[in-house]
Amino acid sequence: MHRRVKILGSGAFLPSRKVRSEELAKELGLEKDRIEKMSGVIERHYVEEETTSQMGAFAAQEALKNANLKFSDIDCIISTGGTIEQIVPATAPLIKEAMGEVESKIPCFDINSTCLSFITGLDVISYLIEAGRYEKVLVVSSEIASKFLNSKQLESYALFGDGAGAAVIGKSESGDDSKIIASKMETYIKGVHLTEIRGGATGLHARNYSNETKEEFLFDMDGPKVFKLARKYANDFIEQLLTEAGLKKEDIDLLVGHQASGSAMKLVYNKLLGFPSHKVMNILSNHGNVVAASIPLALNEAIKQKKLRRGDKVLFFGAGAGLSFGGIILEY
Repeated sequence: MHRRVKILGSGAFLPSRKVRSEELAKELGLEKDRIEKMSGVIERHYVEEETTSQMGAFAAQEALKNANLKFSDIDCIISTGGTIEQIVPATAPLIKEAMGEVESKIPCFDINSTCLSFITGLDVISYLIEAGRYEKVLVVSSEIASKFLNSKQLESYALFGDGAGAAVIGKSESGDDSKIIASKMETYIKGVHLTEIRGGATGLHARNYSNETKEEFLFDMDGPKVFKLARKYANDFIEQLLTEAGLKKEDIDLLVGHQASGSAMKLVYNKLLGFPSHKVMNILSNHGNVVAASIPLALNEAIKQKKLRRGDKVLFFGAGAGLSFGGIILEY
């Protein structure tokens, strides 16, 4: 079912500290070329003093500005990130606080499906907007991956970066063709333990942190097994999504995918799924994998670079821990 919703504006924020591959290579005692070949990343951003909510607030404010709206025009904020600022409360209220809107009563809540959180949040909120529950919603993905990385896992240590992306979502006006055409999500439990941070919540409580358990509180990923599952399921997933939309691959003007890794960008998006490089928005080399913020950051960059124009058909697609695939086809 088509949902008559529109991306009214987008925004982004990146921390000022840039970490180039030379810096990581020196830290790890490796060659710079190995770091770049392994990850596909030349430069990524790390926070210094910034918090998740502060970065989200900056991105949200830019999205409002680009949508020509004020905060008073918004009636809901959703945080769609995988690296929460606190266990309690949700991150969305903290973003509203960081925006200085302490008197506002609009609802704020989180949707977390790790790297797919922006796609999931956009999908869920589109139904609420279509039903008239909300009119204009801020969807914000703000991620600090750098604090969870394990230097013993070189692939992921070199891959991730920090940052935030946001979008304002509203109902399409009469005569406006902007809409979500189709959406889909699937979870494959064979991959549920391939990407994890096991410590910090009820399963392995913070009280159990010690020198012996400290790696349980850091990011752990079996990249080759994740890639094997992605290779097995991705093409069928996309074909089913396109069929639901009544479209073919050549009808898609731009693929805005999760910036998972250099190999994923080339082997999955280009070779396996069959999208040519000029139709794939690639910001990995100077952002890294920014978890759920990867897609709104890539969206914002595509709009700025005029690679995405009104009327274009765009495919949002990615994989997240779980292992889950998520996709949305929309007319921008």
